[in-house]
Amino acid sequence: MSFDTAEWIIKIPVLLFSITIHEYAHGRAALWLGDPTAKSMGRLSFNPITHIDPLGAICLFLFNFGWAKPVPINTAYFKNTRKDTIIMAFCGPLANLAAAFIAGILIRHLLLPSEIYLKALTYLILMNLGLGLFNLLPLPPLDGSHILENVLPARASQRYREIGRYGPFILIGIILLDKFAHTGIISRLLIYPMFYLAHLFAGDNFIRLLHLLR
Repeated sequence: MSFDTAEWIIKIPVLLFSITIHEYAHGRAALWLGDPTAKSMGRLSFNPITHIDPLGAICLFLFNFGWAKPVPINTAYFKNTRKDTIIMAFCGPLANLAAAFIAGILIRHLLLPSEIYLKALTYLILMNLGLGLFNLLPLPPLDGSHILENVLPARASQRYREIGRYGPFILIGIILLDKFAHTGIISRLLIYPMFYLAHLFAGDNFIRLLHLLR
């Protein structure tokens, strides 16, 4: 698929939608669990501008995986800090996986003879799978790190938190190594699972779409 103007017009709204539901789900889950911080700071919003992390958005646009600007969370409001943090952290990726599942159902059962519609569905399933799965990686500041930190025993959790300060550098290093040294790390961790789930959700129509839209 070439990146002409038409591609941008379709892909950018899908990107903004995917980022927005991810962060909104975090904020809404936190509010349900007793933390009003995101709401009081205006981040419990469907306005995508409030959730965009520039580097994460560029990665999502170019590679179909990326991240958003985290909503502010104050775990002091949670009744059960460890359990509630895990729930809150998981809700963002879950929102993306749910969106990808719905896109898959549409691809499987409701293909329309419109190139724009078909491209939008393809980007919708891939971007949401990429955003959801990528954020489940246990590297700070991704959601998976908050899940792992609160699953580990207290001493191991503290050690993991100390190492976590290097998480963003490790994350960028993995992306750069995969891009320029062709290590295949991202492929093994993300691309293969993304395409497996896309095929699981959408069936053989997903493969047909990829061939059709190349």
